[in-house]
Amino acid sequence: MLMPLPTTLHRLVEEYETLLAEETLAGVTAPGPRLRDLAYTLCVSTGTREIADALTRTHAYLETAAAPPVHVRRTVTAGPAARATAALPREAERSPL
Repeated sequence: MLMPLPTTLHRLVEEYETLLAEETLAGVTAPGPRLRDLAYTLCVSTGTREIADALTRTHAYLETAAAPPVHVRRTVTAGPAARATAALPREAERSPL
């Protein structure tokens, strides 16, 4: 499944949670249109149908996306590429044209 950029998801979650807290403190009983839009976007972005599931999946994804990437360094010491490189004359051994 395609996932949005972590920065995009982070912005959406941050805006959703901030707006939810503001509406809760204000005593709003039904979510406003922007909160519903954010919930819908998070659900679509994460492939879920419920905002609680979308938030859980988003937080888990952001934790793994924030982890530093693991780089594997490989060195080719044999094979056609190594043999071809070894067969090239060194700069000092080349004759001038």
